[in-house]
Amino acid sequence: MNHLDIENKFKDLFGGQPRLYRAPGRINLIGEHTDYNDGFVLPASIDKNVVFAIGKNNLDLCRFYAIDLGQSFESNIHFLQSTSLNWPNYLLGVVDQLKKRDHQLGGFDCVFGSDIPIGAGLSSSAAIESGLAVALNEIFECNESKLDIVKLSQKAENEFVGVNCGIMDQFASVFGKNDHVFRLDCRSLDFIYYPLVLQRTGILLIDTQIKHELASSEYNTRRKECESGIRIISENYPDIRSLRDVSPEILQEFKNTMNPVIFKRCFYVVHEIERVIAACDDLTNRKIADFGVKMYETHAGLSDDYEVSCPELDFLVNQTMERDDVLGARMMGGGFGGCTINLVNLENMSNFKETISQSYQTKFKKKPLFYEVAITDGVTEIMR
Repeated sequence: MNHLDIENKFKDLFGGQPRLYRAPGRINLIGEHTDYNDGFVLPASIDKNVVFAIGKNNLDLCRFYAIDLGQSFESNIHFLQSTSLNWPNYLLGVVDQLKKRDHQLGGFDCVFGSDIPIGAGLSSSAAIESGLAVALNEIFECNESKLDIVKLSQKAENEFVGVNCGIMDQFASVFGKNDHVFRLDCRSLDFIYYPLVLQRTGILLIDTQIKHELASSEYNTRRKECESGIRIISENYPDIRSLRDVSPEILQEFKNTMNPVIFKRCFYVVHEIERVIAACDDLTNRKIADFGVKMYETHAGLSDDYEVSCPELDFLVNQTMERDDVLGARMMGGGFGGCTINLVNLENMSNFKETISQSYQTKFKKKPLFYEVAITDGVTEIMR
């Protein structure tokens, strides 16, 4: 996304000199479906961004222009209401949260655009929320901490948009660090950075171009299945309140008494939480090949035990397994479509893409999309 285009559009529409901010999308290297079980995740912010041009306007209006859609929207800052247009709700929700914290916001103008692929599971909505929150926090001198920015951005989506998202996406967009991933404790919100030293290996996302209708309903079902497992376990272990507290040994005690489907769901989550911790040790010791093996283990668990994969995702991961130029691959995100994340030898990247594209098109009569991504800092102001 060329920030000069965003800046020039702002000047055309509103005049004056705006401030510029970039807010990144995110990937999650390992730790899937662990967030709502109080577990660990291992995200990072990437070089796909939402770019904002923003400035005060001395009016009681917040005026937005979405350059990718060619659409504008404005609202009286004192009377915020959700709109059927949908995209402004992600922005208005942030304004709403800052006002609920008693900040005296004035009117402002904002032009934004994005090169984060929509529907690929890279969290463009969280980037929009956290980017605007950081910008308004600085422009109106609200003095909110970075953690408060994360929390209010999440609440904006929960309360104003009506999406019950977790906190990982906003956290990654704000706290991302160049060439690092971080392990986030989804219970305490403590986090630790780990260097991602890939050397001759690149991060490649392969977009299936598929999103099965099962995604949202099955997500809710998985949450309920995990809660059912905890209720059963806590009858014998009253101190246990989430799968985060369950060891593999404790879970094994319930194998013959728990519903087999519930057991499989719990089995995946308990082992995935342990896998994240072990994967961080791999990064510390620069054992990227071992880290890649754990990515394959995660995919197997998501496909066989958690059952949130689909034929397209399984096919893409299986295609990498016999290749020496791929260290690890797995589905990424909620499931039933979206992207796989792959660690691919940079020298063979072009050949890899060509081979995968041909085999996928032969199998599914659809062309996959490829996104090479690099790890970047979180939300930052673009200085001229």
